[in-house]
Amino acid sequence: MINNVKNGILLIILATLFFATMDGVSRYLAETYNVFVINMIRSWVLAILVISISLRKKNGLKKVITTKQPYIQFIRGILLILAILIGVYSFTTLGLVQTHSILSSFPLIVVAFSGPILKEKIGIQRWMAVLFGFIGVLIILNPADFIISFDALLPVAGAFVLGFYTILTRKVSETDTSETSFFWVAMVGCAVMSIIGPFFWEPIFFKDWTLMALLCILSTAGHFLLIKAYENAEASVLQPFTYFQLFFASIIGIYIFNDKVTLSIFLGGSIVVASGIFAAWRNYIKTKK
Repeated sequence: MINNVKNGILLIILATLFFATMDGVSRYLAETYNVFVINMIRSWVLAILVISISLRKKNGLKKVITTKQPYIQFIRGILLILAILIGVYSFTTLGLVQTHSILSSFPLIVVAFSGPILKEKIGIQRWMAVLFGFIGVLIILNPADFIISFDALLPVAGAFVLGFYTILTRKVSETDTSETSFFWVAMVGCAVMSIIGPFFWEPIFFKDWTLMALLCILSTAGHFLLIKAYENAEASVLQPFTYFQLFFASIIGIYIFNDKVTLSIFLGGSIVVASGIFAAWRNYIKTKK
């Protein structure tokens, strides 16, 4: 891995900008088309990209497809595409700001379950970060006015899905390369959406194909920048900068979709982000020691 922290940080911030813009385009399209069709087309383009990159490497597909943990890799692919579907649907019901504020708690879920699943030692300080992070999520949900509903709880479930996806990604990293893990999630996601998507097919208006193409370009570019970022710097260093996606998504949500930022969303989101950054910092200190 290239040790260039500045480049890694710049690349990860650019990746979050691309992903946030992609989320904005996804929300716009999801107001007209169902999430299955949108993500089926997106997954096809991503799969083509992954295969193209793999074929350019030495030993091509044979090398990247080889894994010592195929079942876990398959589950990872299912979890990621499920998280994407939950996210895009929630954008249309709760808005970009509130959805991203809740989803941003997933690194804390990773910390909470890394102990029992990965047998990692979690110190009291990181447990406190998890506790405060979940308090932040409760504040975002605003218990005083909260009405239990499928739409309201869905992004919470999405955060848990992303958390378990990340934990399994750490697990497979013990034996598989990042290229192999990326190949599997892309191909499993493509396969799943190719099976489910046609049942929900609806024609795309000609005027929206430009946005669909933009969505695919943003997704492809975002993943490419993400890979390059982690090639330049350690994940523990880059983790806090992933919260820029919440920042960019909030700007898009407020100024383009007129999302409302209530006091509970602002306060709770700030607590979630601060807790996540603190947990990442403690993990970085632990790794260095």
